[in-house]
Amino acid sequence: MSTKFNVASYLIFQSMRSNASTALTCHFCRNLSTSHGRRAETNQPKHSKYFQPVKNAMLPEKAFDGKVAFITGGGTGLGKGMATMLSQLGARVAIVSRKLDVLQQTADEISSKTGNQVLPVNADVRQPLAVKEAVSLCVDTLGLPDVVINNAAGNFISPTQRLSSNAWQTIIDIVLNGTANVTLDIGKRLITAHKGAAFLAITTVYTASGSGFVAPSAAAKAGVEALHKSLASEWSKYGMRFNCIAPGPIETKGAFSRLDPTGAFKGKIIENSAVGRLGEIEELANLACYLVSDYASWITGETVRFDGGEFNYMAGEFNALHQVPDHQWDMMEAMIKQTKSS
Repeated sequence: MSTKFNVASYLIFQSMRSNASTALTCHFCRNLSTSHGRRAETNQPKHSKYFQPVKNAMLPEKAFDGKVAFITGGGTGLGKGMATMLSQLGARVAIVSRKLDVLQQTADEISSKTGNQVLPVNADVRQPLAVKEAVSLCVDTLGLPDVVINNAAGNFISPTQRLSSNAWQTIIDIVLNGTANVTLDIGKRLITAHKGAAFLAITTVYTASGSGFVAPSAAAKAGVEALHKSLASEWSKYGMRFNCIAPGPIETKGAFSRLDPTGAFKGKIIENSAVGRLGEIEELANLACYLVSDYASWITGETVRFDGGEFNYMAGEFNALHQVPDHQWDMMEAMIKQTKSS
């Protein structure tokens, strides 16, 4: 391949990237200026029609009959979605967070749909004593958990230099220390009782790459993944499995209000998805239920990236070329042929 070909192709590609970037910047500014008080409207790419979500439970109806699930951050969003599906599949579920009124409303809603017991447990996962009391309530009411899902999270966007030490500590305490508090308390009880269990943590795609403006979350969730990998080996002899799901963008009120407060980035997020849409809560719930079920007994120590192809799409150096129309490909092909013949 000649130097002329490399230079020509590079210049063309850079020009297209510049044009696309300019258009994107203008689109962002337009959205930002018009989205005060409402979410920015976005259109999904046409090819997203090939990747429509299936929201019903994929596992057999009684897959979790007789089992107990303990879910932190279970009152809203992803936690609520996982609690709902586990309950649909027969589990008795304890949902844990700091807002008892929200938990009670969620518990009543799920129970009325599924007919199975959902226990609201008020606790701050940052406090080991509060976690101990929450687990004891679960054990006394429902039994020792067969499924433990660490979903409690704290995150917000900010330039790192603007963070106070308290802001940093808050995220680390909720995400990493909270996960450790729950895992250690329940894990020790399981070991004493000679009982196995499946642990699952909800992390994020940027644990693999890091990410600016969410540094505390990146550090904390990377620690959570390391903890689960470590215990997958150390505690396997006690019958415990440990896995993580690293989800990409799934719109929930709590997360998007802190990470995309204007709604302006939603369109860009969809553009960066190979399948051309956001994920759905029920899709993540299906994956979570599988990973904590007996059907996944040979999976442990894994982090499953669940992002509609976003991570790979953004990593590919030339993936932006999908924006090039056919007539420009004709032009580039002709230029490439000229460089080959010269």
